[in-house]
Amino acid sequence: MENTAFNIEYKPRTGSEAICEALLDEGVEYLFGYPGGAIMPFYDALPDYPLRHILTRHEQAAAHAADGYARATGRVGVCVATSGPGATNLVTGLATAQMDSVPLVAITGQVGRPAMGKDSFQETNVMGMTLPFTKHSFLVEDPDELYPTMRRAFEIARSGRPGPVLVDVPKDVQFAATSDNGYRRLREAAPPVESPGLERAAMLLRSAKRPLILAGHGVTLGGAEMELRLLAERTGIPVVTTLLGISAFPDDHPLYLGWPGMHGQASVNRAIDRSDLLFAVGMRFDDRITGAAHKFAPNAKVIHIDVDPSELGKVIKPTIGIAADAKAAMRSILGHLDDIPEGEGCEQWRKELAKSQEPERHRQEAARDEYGPIQVMDAIKAAAGPDLRLVTDVGQHQMWAAQFFKFTKPNSHITSGGLGTMGFALPAAMGVAFAYPEDPVWVVAGDGGFQMNIQELATIRDFGLNIKVAILNNGYLGMVRQWQQFFHNRRYSETPITGPDYEQLTAAYGLAGRTVREGDDVEAAVRWAQEQEGCTILDFHIDPEANVYPMIPSGMSVNEMIEEDGA
Repeated sequence: MENTAFNIEYKPRTGSEAICEALLDEGVEYLFGYPGGAIMPFYDALPDYPLRHILTRHEQAAAHAADGYARATGRVGVCVATSGPGATNLVTGLATAQMDSVPLVAITGQVGRPAMGKDSFQETNVMGMTLPFTKHSFLVEDPDELYPTMRRAFEIARSGRPGPVLVDVPKDVQFAATSDNGYRRLREAAPPVESPGLERAAMLLRSAKRPLILAGHGVTLGGAEMELRLLAERTGIPVVTTLLGISAFPDDHPLYLGWPGMHGQASVNRAIDRSDLLFAVGMRFDDRITGAAHKFAPNAKVIHIDVDPSELGKVIKPTIGIAADAKAAMRSILGHLDDIPEGEGCEQWRKELAKSQEPERHRQEAARDEYGPIQVMDAIKAAAGPDLRLVTDVGQHQMWAAQFFKFTKPNSHITSGGLGTMGFALPAAMGVAFAYPEDPVWVVAGDGGFQMNIQELATIRDFGLNIKVAILNNGYLGMVRQWQQFFHNRRYSETPITGPDYEQLTAAYGLAGRTVREGDDVEAAVRWAQEQEGCTILDFHIDPEANVYPMIPSGMSVNEMIEEDGA
């Protein structure tokens, strides 16, 4: 077999070489990993292949970095670990990818076949452990099956609803000779592009008086941003997005309202509550959006389009449920709406929604003069420009970024949604930076989550990655503290948290950093960070009791929230 890009002939002779050959044939450029005893044969073969391995400082970070790379590019991310603790350290990253439908392939070493099942050194049943939160897991005990299994793992990871796939390889299988380099391609039915449901959906879109489009991560995963925009502009229907759907539709578009849910805009939640038709595409009705599902969009007919048929009716029973790829489905629906004059639908509804958003806009404008999260977001956007890619961790800062940052570039907002994984942002940003080295990459994190994978500053330094970090430092596990404030009478049990002097810490890693406090020039600090070579960290000390609003507890409806909080 010949790899024409390098004009080198590869003839896999061992299991490890077969794995490398499969990775090359899948077009893999980067691997994120950490070596160890059971995966050592693979690492011994690796230098002979034109694959770039990124040595992270923790296996969890390797999984998150591969995740960030996959989200940014739409390609399959790859991470590698050894058996036992190396494999178990991948688990959080795999579960993060599974919840957010991110295509990953994780390769783990396993103890040799004769030692399996005997509690051998660094032995864990990683296949059994990961079955609940991977799309598929393989244990390859036949060396001849390694190459076809690797190729199959990539197809499974990226086909249909994407997700993580684990390939566990015993050490002696990596050493063993292989004779079969054949590839048996999966045969999967293509998603439907036409059905009676799609035609009925178009009819409902025509007749609705108060419709909304609710777009999720599936729009980005399916590369359907253009179709979403065409559908909105053809029909004049306002668009809201899920948290992971942010940046699938430009924030500065006149039809964009924002995002709903527990910490979404109150006006968007009210709009859903009043809508008579909800066109939900590429989303799964997460409980952070629906709250008490039986109270969600009580007056609306629901069109639900998702590539995964198991999501249809799982939370919200749709009027029309269609298992289809977002791009193909919206193209078909657009074909049924050819005769509609562009943008003329539901004009009165749009005026009502615009009026309902005015109080929120006024509050935000007033807050822009105050030191705090909005000022930080505005300064980052101004300094980094339109090509910025923002990676956020999990907590209050994540919600502030989603609320106040304006995303105009497709797929420029990357965060952990379903699992809500603290420590995600810094390593995920490494994957984004490797994917797009010319684009500005910023991390927004809290002082709690940032410390969870802080060791990756060494990886960032070693590879000279141009990642900028803004820490919103309130000295607390902020989101938990906020809940304690409102629901536990300010009993701040184990939420105050200390951290290092980040200026000294960054200097110890050979990087640059600054502390920013109230009264300092936020814009100047962000411009300084943007202009520096390599990674810089800004430590913004903010009000310890700054809160994210609104906050709708699960099980409460939007109307109940409005009555209780006056939001």
